[in-house]
Amino acid sequence: MKDRVLGQFSRLLVVAVVIQLVTSGVAGQSADPGEYNDPPSRLRGVIERFNADVGILDRFYSAGTSAKRSERFRALYQERLATLASFNFESPNHDEQVDHILFKNYLEHEIKEQLRSDAQFAEMRSLMPFAVTINDLEDTRRRLEPVDPAGSAATLNELAKQVAALQKGLDDPKAAKPKRTVANRAARTISDLRTTLRRWYTFHTGYDPIFTWWCESPFKAADDALAKYQTFITEKLVGIKADDKTTIIGDPIGREALIEELKFEMIPYTPEELVQIANKEFEWCVAEFKKASREMGFGDDYLKAIEAVKQKYVEPGKQPELIKRLAYEAIEYVEKNDLVTVPKIAREGWRMEMMTPERQLVAPFFLGGETILVSYPTDGMTHEQKLMSMRGNNPHFARAVTHHELIPGHHLQGFMSQRYRPYRGIFRTPFNTEGWALYWEFLLWDRGFSKSPEDKIGALFWRSHRAARIIFSLNFHLGNWTPEQCVDLLVEKVGHERDNALAEVRRSFSGDYGPLYQMAYMMGGLQFQQLHRDLVENKKMTDRQFHDAILKEGPIPVEMMRAILTKQKITRDFATNWRFYGGLAK
Repeated sequence: MKDRVLGQFSRLLVVAVVIQLVTSGVAGQSADPGEYNDPPSRLRGVIERFNADVGILDRFYSAGTSAKRSERFRALYQERLATLASFNFESPNHDEQVDHILFKNYLEHEIKEQLRSDAQFAEMRSLMPFAVTINDLEDTRRRLEPVDPAGSAATLNELAKQVAALQKGLDDPKAAKPKRTVANRAARTISDLRTTLRRWYTFHTGYDPIFTWWCESPFKAADDALAKYQTFITEKLVGIKADDKTTIIGDPIGREALIEELKFEMIPYTPEELVQIANKEFEWCVAEFKKASREMGFGDDYLKAIEAVKQKYVEPGKQPELIKRLAYEAIEYVEKNDLVTVPKIAREGWRMEMMTPERQLVAPFFLGGETILVSYPTDGMTHEQKLMSMRGNNPHFARAVTHHELIPGHHLQGFMSQRYRPYRGIFRTPFNTEGWALYWEFLLWDRGFSKSPEDKIGALFWRSHRAARIIFSLNFHLGNWTPEQCVDLLVEKVGHERDNALAEVRRSFSGDYGPLYQMAYMMGGLQFQQLHRDLVENKKMTDRQFHDAILKEGPIPVEMMRAILTKQKITRDFATNWRFYGGLAK
């Protein structure tokens, strides 16, 4: 009886809460139930199930360079493409047509990426023929096949001998040496293979006493041989010592691969045209730099003005207070000017953490999203490192970075993507994510958000930096520039500290980011800027309507965002064709 009464009370309480939500809203948000439901897309479930399939296969095929993993993923992609091919493209609503184009584009790109990855692995095969052995061990473990302890010991023993023989052969002055980029890629892959081998060994050792008796010593020998071989490749074939903090080794992908990546990102320009656009944008920045420099009394020598602004850093311990002030300054500005909706919970929930010294080696400035990571010196840094970090993160440089990372930038963007169309996260592109945050730098500049010449210098520093990223990253991948030339551009033209420039270029070419990532900031920003001109400046939407609509559609290619907002007719054979930047011949 008591349980039944409590159950009835609980149901009444739920009903009362629902009535309260509907009648009064939650935390100032609309109580319209329709606002909490996305427009229907039958492909949403297909995409979400695909994500689940990818997740389980990724966890099962834990040997990253296994041929079986590559084959299984390619089969999955082909299966889903067949599903899309059977989909009647004419009957779906506009949202479903958009999802169809996005999903097909994604699957075709993943197949090409798998083939490119396989080709890169083939380039490294002569440096690590033992990879097949390690991958097969992990694959058999995942299939829970019985292990032969004595046979495994023999395999490990042969593996150690094979690795040692490879190292000895390559150490011969007469031996043919691989390309430096291939050797660097192989060194990273060997590190992953060591992890895979250890995972296989740890699964059995200790739990199987016979396995441990046979394999403990051979495993240690094999692991030691792999560690020495990785060091040998890094130091002798790549030319990087363990304590080398300056040498940068990238892996240029070439013009053909760049064009394929641009097609996937729906950017209908050649790499050369994009460099031309970046040069034009950089020239604009220099002209504006000189205006601000004259206001500060440095004439046209804007690099001196940049140096003067860098000296205006806050004392140690005061940086969090500065970032908090800058964050709320931007939030209050966009709210006061009715530019975008900022949900109260998004304003309430962002956080701040201090970046570790190790992280600052590759990210000397802020990183962010829901949590903004603040880069500022710690007591363990050298005197020069401390000054460099403070100078590079001065209040005027930090101003644009703060709203880029938080609100209205990445934090607001990520929060809204999770609220409205989380299934489209699979189509995430930096041309949207980074482009959105940089677009706000453009928009706030145009609205006069930066008033003092020092704040203008700070905003222009980052804007010119984004243009420089396009110039150096594309020239590098086209084979025109070395990493050293990329660093020089940032130091001599943008005004970076050399160590910070090294960190930026190292970050660009480390392999943790795609080849177009660094150029995506400005190009995505320019796409959003042109879309704003077409829809807001032409009075088809208000600022708030425009920005809110973008935030609710997910981090998809900007050309598809344009198709949604303009209700563009979409066909099954849709191809990128939006020339969003004026002044270039088609």
